[in-house]
Amino acid sequence: MLRAIVTTLFFAVTFCGFGHRATAQSHNKGRVLVVLSSAHKLTLRDGRHYSTGFYLNEFAVPVQALIKAGYEPVFADPQGNAVTWDAHSASARYFAGSEKALQNTIQFVEGLDSLKRPRTLASVRAEGVGTYVGIVVPGGHAPLEDLMTDPDLGEILRAFHNAGKTTGLICHGPVALASSLPDTKGFHAALVAGNINDIRRLAAGWPYTGYHMTVFSTPEEQFAETHQLNGHVLFYPATALADAGATVEEARIWTPNVVIDRELITAQQPFSDNEFSVALVKALDNQTKNHGVSLLR
Repeated sequence: MLRAIVTTLFFAVTFCGFGHRATAQSHNKGRVLVVLSSAHKLTLRDGRHYSTGFYLNEFAVPVQALIKAGYEPVFADPQGNAVTWDAHSASARYFAGSEKALQNTIQFVEGLDSLKRPRTLASVRAEGVGTYVGIVVPGGHAPLEDLMTDPDLGEILRAFHNAGKTTGLICHGPVALASSLPDTKGFHAALVAGNINDIRRLAAGWPYTGYHMTVFSTPEEQFAETHQLNGHVLFYPATALADAGATVEEARIWTPNVVIDRELITAQQPFSDNEFSVALVKALDNQTKNHGVSLLR
């Protein structure tokens, strides 16, 4: 397992080495919507809050891979507010122990001017997803706070699903799929209350019912509760997606894991970043090739 994690992190450093050089490439394959949470804090079960944001490598590694492959990332979040990374993710352990790779990644992210002025999800929904070839949702705990109940994201995801367009989510990102439920706020409330009857009733009509997927596993979340959050989450992401109707596939704790089912690509945790990025670009390339999509700007 250790060898697999080290290999993954080696490739993650390779991706991070793209830096600003990658941003200089022309974008000629189409736009990819990168959805972030607007939340800066996660509500814990005892009412306290944990300061959070997106996970640095889960955002930067896929975005750099997209840019290098010729895709244009477009950033959006519910409020259109500038957000930043979870402080715990700014650690060399996610970059094969390389402090230089970490600093290069921070420099890359800070150099993304459009990230400082993201679009609102409502504006994306109003525009429609016709000019996008795919969508990506990075992790960090923040998506638990707002993305999984955001109605605009729900409509956007349903549109991508109906069009069969590449949909990639990593770590806690997959919980955002719950936003496409008919009554996602009711489903969220039932999860928090542990009301299994309401959970099952409100899960009806989910576009991703029966899909195989992965997400931050329950053992990993329990580790995070003790060593990072210093508190308990309102519910476990893996349980939430399984209750919604997904077949959740969990690998051994901290082992890279990517699950692909139709247009959906999901990854389990930060150490899956490289495999996730490779699968994402491959799916987008196959999609644009097979459907002749060319969104030149």
